[in-house]
Amino acid sequence: MKRILKEKSVFSMTKENEWVESAKDGDIVAFETFDCYKNQICSENQERSSINPNFGNPATGPLYIEGAEVSDILKIEILDIRVAEEGTMRVRPNVGALGDVITHDQIKKVPIKDGKAIFNEKIEIPINPMIGVIGTAPTEGEIHNMVPDYHGGNMDCNRIVKGSILYLPVNVKGALLSIGDLHAVMGDGEVAICGLEIPGEVEVKINIVKGKKMPLPMLIQGENIMTIASAKTLDEASKISTHNMHKFMTENLNININEAAMLLSLVGNLRICQIVDPLKTTRMEMPLSILEKYNLNY
Repeated sequence: MKRILKEKSVFSMTKENEWVESAKDGDIVAFETFDCYKNQICSENQERSSINPNFGNPATGPLYIEGAEVSDILKIEILDIRVAEEGTMRVRPNVGALGDVITHDQIKKVPIKDGKAIFNEKIEIPINPMIGVIGTAPTEGEIHNMVPDYHGGNMDCNRIVKGSILYLPVNVKGALLSIGDLHAVMGDGEVAICGLEIPGEVEVKINIVKGKKMPLPMLIQGENIMTIASAKTLDEASKISTHNMHKFMTENLNININEAAMLLSLVGNLRICQIVDPLKTTRMEMPLSILEKYNLNY
């Protein structure tokens, strides 16, 4: 198994990034990651001037996948997510959905013990490690790791966990996959602009899917398949993720437009991933059991 050290990281995704490691179809690769602050925050009383904001959301990579060509799909199986024994949170005025009521900058260190985040003397929260930033290089230009888009990126979807399968587009030769911004636990919305930010290591299996069309990014986790979309507003993102799932159903389940819409309204669940990034992210979840009724396997 190949392993990429956290020091091999980027702050944006672009085809201009030089790849730091290569892999073949079917390989397993481990990505060691900084937290979203690049491990800069060491104590709750740290001087804020010592925290460089330009180091936000480093992502380890990029990884070049041999044989991945433009218009292919990258299938990424999340085999494991291992996190450190302490995470960090930080809230600030005028940042995030609650920034209008936050009066001062505060840092909180949260230890993890026996699989639980010790928030305070009364509250222990079971951890559920997830990946905040995971993406491939965009077709053109540069997308900062703070931003989610069609390439993946900072989707902050708390369903991207151990055991899930994420499908991302191959926009440039080799795909150039990067991973970072782990959270030990995070609620839908990430309303205070932070989950329990934490360094760690992600182990993934990479496969190249050729000759197939899917609305991307697409995720399988637990009993659901999901379409993920990001846009300037939640309304826009919600419409895109819903339309993408609807199109997937009409193209793969052999049911007409109206029936697909009615079925999606009955069993589909529209969820918020995050509302605090430059683009907002939603997901439309549909039970995998529906696909199984039509003998469709993913």
